[in-house]
Amino acid sequence: MPEQAVDELFHALSDATRRDILRRSVQGEASVSRLAEAYPMSFAAVQKHVAVLERAGLVTKVRRGREQLVRTEPDAVRRARQALDQLELAWRGRVERMADLLGDGDGDGDGDDHDRDHGDRPHAGRRTRGHD
Repeated sequence: MPEQAVDELFHALSDATRRDILRRSVQGEASVSRLAEAYPMSFAAVQKHVAVLERAGLVTKVRRGREQLVRTEPDAVRRARQALDQLELAWRGRVERMADLLGDGDGDGDGDDHDRDHGDRPHAGRRTRGHD
């Protein structure tokens, strides 16, 4: 998925009103005027939210008579999920590489370094200058 499409998708999903419009349109086609009744904003503002969702490919508008109906595009929701899955894989890979670079010290990969015998002193076996 091209970066610009991912940006548009997540921009559209970043607003609570747009997410609510999307949820309501998943339940079935809804007219823009009916959607607008639920929000404390103008009809024009709701139309703008719908337009953002439409540009991101999350919904389509269909004209039926005098009404504009909003319909969710299931493929777009799947693309959002795939984009999130790709981000998760990238971050998991980074975390694993960082863990490999940092190492956990005891070689067993569990991150628990407490089973090593370090002696009673913090720097057992080390000599420092002037203390010979």
